[in-house]
Amino acid sequence: MTPPTRRSWAKRGRTPVIRVRGRSQRRFSIAALACYKPGERSRLIFRPRRHADHKSKGRRSFAWSDYRDLLIAAHTQLDAPLVLVWDNLNVHLDARLRTFIDDRDWITSFQLPPYAPDLNPVEGIWSLIRRSGQCNTAFADLDHLIRILRTRLREIQYHPDLLDGCLTGTGLTLTTSRRQPQ
Repeated sequence: MTPPTRRSWAKRGRTPVIRVRGRSQRRFSIAALACYKPGERSRLIFRPRRHADHKSKGRRSFAWSDYRDLLIAAHTQLDAPLVLVWDNLNVHLDARLRTFIDDRDWITSFQLPPYAPDLNPVEGIWSLIRRSGQCNTAFADLDHLIRILRTRLREIQYHPDLLDGCLTGTGLTLTTSRRQPQ
């Protein structure tokens, strides 16, 4: 992961150059759910996953079963039905995950239009992490990166106002109306 820069300094008239070693080899992934319920504190549920061997031809991201397990854990932790607003990540569109969602009456799923990250509150969370947890940091190794990311995600968990701000930034609102049985 190339660290973003927030501020840099150089002598007047000289363009600052920031050199970064290494390349992204996708050895670490995080999936997150921003959970909102009218009248209650917003919650962030996340699952990090370290990929054992980044040089093998194996999967370097979350599988559909990882997302399934995350949804089950969120349902158990929240003790409430889930309304998912998915982006168009290929795993979110997987037929096995779609079948799992369709077979559960406690999950309602909506698909965002293509190329609409501005409607996804979780994208705001990733932006917060990039701007505060990673900027101007040269990570010594993967463990250092993982520690910083987990720490920052835990900080966001304890600040529901940040989560609310991510929802507000999308322009979406919470509604309490439900479909009435006919």
